[in-house]
Amino acid sequence: MSDDAFWRRPPEGAATPPPSPSSPAPVPYTGAPRSAPPPRGWRPPTVERPAAPRKLPVQDGERIDREEQAATILTKGMGIFAGAVIVVLLLIFCGRLLF
Repeated sequence: MSDDAFWRRPPEGAATPPPSPSSPAPVPYTGAPRSAPPPRGWRPPTVERPAAPRKLPVQDGERIDREEQAATILTKGMGIFAGAVIVVLLLIFCGRLLF
């Protein structure tokens, strides 16, 4: 018997199949079960409080600005140098292709 035979209609004039048994009526929800109370004197576990944070050293704003400016100058200088090297290499490469 193939898988499709189950879904085929019964032949004409065949007896009707018996009705499927109905499921019992659902039981109404009565709520969550009661829990037992905790023992007398019970408390939740406690956690020790951490120590107060330490004081951070005072920041030198002028020094930070000077170092940031020096880093910016160095970064821009490296970019200009790399750009110049790329331009020279392109000129050499194009010159070889043309001549």
